[in-house]
This record gives sequence, C-alpha cells and structure tokens, in this order.
Amino acid sequence: MAPGAQPRAAAGQSGRVWGGIAVAVVLATAVAAVALTEENSLVVPPPTATEQNDTVALLRDAAEQQDICYGWELEQWDGEIVSAGSNLGAGISVVGHPQCPRWLRVAATVEYTPESSEVEDFAAVAVEGSSEFTYDHLLGLAAGLSRFGLDEAAFLQEPGWAVTRAAVSLPLLVVERGVASPEPLVTSAPVAAPSPPPAAGSDLWRERSGWLIGATGMMLIGVLLVAVGLVQWRRRRGEAAGADGRGEGTAAARTVERA
Repeated sequence: MAPGAQPRAAAGQSGRVWGGIAVAVVLATAVAAVALTEENSLVVPPPTATEQNDTVALLRDAAEQQDICYGWELEQWDGEIVSAGSNLGAGISVVGHPQCPRWLRVAATVEYTPESSEVEDFAAVAVEGSSEFTYDHLLGLAAGLSRFGLDEAAFLQEPGWAVTRAAVSLPLLVVERGVASPEPLVTSAPVAAPSPPPAAGSDLWRERSGWLIGATGMMLIGVLLVAVGLVQWRRRRGEAAGADGRGEGTAAARTVERA
C-alpha cells in the first residue's frame, strides 16, 4: 500500500458521511417547512380587532333596544375557540353571564383539510339561545343568515368577517320573525299644549259678508246723495227768496214816485 493511501480513503469516507448528513438535514428542513406551511393553512383566521370592536358597538345598541344579549363564537376543527364576543365586549361570552338572562349568539365551526386529503373543507353555522327561544326560533334565525350571503362558502373564505357579520344580522332577523319587538322610535320631549285659538264669529255674518259690504256701500251712497240734494235745495231756496225781495223793493219805489 502506498504511503498516504489510507488517510486519503478515510478522508473520502468522512466526506461522504458529512455529505449524507447535509442532505438529510436539507430534506428534514424541507419536510418541516412543508409541514409547517400546511399546518398554518389549516388555522382558522379570527376577525380583526376593528371588526370585533365595530361588532361589539352594534350589538350593544341592539341589546339596549331589545333587551336581548347578542354574541358570537368561532371554533376551529380541533375544538379551539378562535374568537368569541358579545355586546358586553370582545372575548366575553353571553352564555351563563349574569347580565344576560336572554341571549342569542352565532356559533360557527370551520375545518380546513390538507390539500392531499380527499375530505373537503367544512363549515357549520348555528344560532344558539337561552331557554325562552324555541328550537324553531333558532332554526329559522340560522336559515335567515343565508339571505345576507352568510352561507358555508362565506365562512370558509372569511370566517372572521362572516361570524361577526352574522352576529350583527341577528337583531334584524329577530325583529323580522317577531321574536322581539322592533327598536322604538326616538321621539322628542313632549311640549306644552298650544293655547286654544280665539273663538270664531258666527257663520251667519261670514256667509253674508259680501252682501253686508254691498249694502253698507249703498247706504253710504244714499246718504251722500241726500246730503247733496239738501244742499242744492237750500241753495235754490235762498236764491228764490233773494229774487222775491228784489222784486218787492222795485215795485214800492215805483209806487212812491207816482205819488
């Protein structure tokens, strides 16, 4: 054996070992990355903070008007609660809460399956409520959600948005189905009763007002004509009296001259 042949062989074997280890590490990393990506794709995304806050505000108004607590719960396939909330706040459930003797909530379960699986993704939506709501009430409310586009496809595509949207739709469906009375209208404070109008005159005078105005005008014209007639009559009488006086004086003068 030539000198140095054994060390070179040992070095070659060592290089092959380390190469195999490197390949194994790369493969393990790739498998782990694929598994992690696949696992993340199975996670059900919750509603955003904005969606939760807006939903809580709307449910609070509805609860005050209808005296019914409203909420939502989104559950993952493995039983983990992804999101929950109510008119009492995000993360607060209405079930068994002392402030909510009457309550309704949307309960949704979403399951994502791996791409390699033959089983399709799954979503189930139900409406749950306190004891005074019958099974028919709850079933009808759940069926009414589809009218708002909140079907299985919506929950699979955007489960967080869909569950909060369904929660704020419940008060509308409750009123529509007569489960609760509609929200009362906000009216202004009562004002003092207006003072009664002055007493109206007799209808007899109002109905004959035109005739009375015409008669009054005729009377005024008649009085004016009488006054003008009297003035002219007096003037003529005075002129006649003056003429008679002048005639008598002339006759007397003539009598004196003849005498």
